[in-house]
Amino acid sequence: WTGGFVTTVRVTAGSSGLNGWSVSLTLPAGSAVTNAWNSQNSGTTGTVRFANAACNGRVAPGTSTEFGFQGTGSAPSGTPVCTAS
Repeated sequence: WTGGFVTTVRVTAGSSGLNGWSVSLTLPAGSAVTNAWNSQNSGTTGTVRFANAACNGRVAPGTSTEFGFQGTGSAPSGTPVCTAS
């Protein structure tokens, strides 16, 4: 819609699986996260970090989970940084 965006991010485990994860991405100037689901976000503007929710932190080897968020302004276009914990 005009002035906003919705983004879905897929986190895929390698051969070892995951027992917690986080994804960081940088929003363009003037953009902000207004709502997120299946994750816990730290921050709403600039560099925002999304960490797993209690229900999706453990990801079996070779499988994936998804989270999403919506925001105002322009959608991020860079490559997210993923970290396993």
